[in-house]
Formats: sequence, structure tokens, C-alpha cells
Amino acid sequence: MTSEENFYKWDEDTLILNVLGTPSSKRDVIGKIRANQLKISVKAAPDNGKATDYMIKFLAKTFGVKRSAIQLVYGKTNINKQFRIKAPGKLIEGIEPYGDLTYSKNK
Repeated sequence: MTSEENFYKWDEDTLILNVLGTPSSKRDVIGKIRANQLKISVKAAPDNGKATDYMIKFLAKTFGVKRSAIQLVYGKTNINKQFRIKAPGKLIEGIEPYGDLTYSKNK
């Protein structure tokens, strides 16, 4: 794993994802890797954690899971966040699959 890939790791079938969140964006988008975080921008405003709640919905769609499969570890009202995503059905570019499991790739 290179330093650019330190934005994620696997805990068995659970993806642990370090995120640099950007609220109030023009659109919802998975951005570039910044140090050990993946930049994710969402349209929602940062109002008492509402942007984080919206980001969970966006991540659920992106990774092909229900919202209940995503746990926020830290960062409810901060731009630095960590999520645990249980058994993602899809992966984004830059995240290698866990073990022998097969995933569909988001582009």
C-alpha cells in the first residue's frame, strides 16, 4: 500500500475510509486523495452535522450499501471524518478489493 492509499484500510469485510469533507459544494463528488484522506464534496450545508448525514446517504449510494451499513467513527461536525462501511457492494477507483470478494467498480 503506497502513502496515497492510506486513506483506507480493510477490517475483514469492513472498509475504513478517512475523509476530508467539503460541505456546500456545487455537486456531490468523490475527489482526489489528499495525504491520508479522500476528499468528498457534498451539496448539503454544514448545519449541526447535516452535511455529514447527507454524506452518509451519498456514500451508501456510491458503495452500494444501505445507510445502516455505514458507521461514522468520528467527525460529525468536522471536515476530518472516518467511516466504517460494512461489506460494500461497489468500490471506487483506488480502493483494492478485500480478499477474493468481487465488487463492481464505480467510475
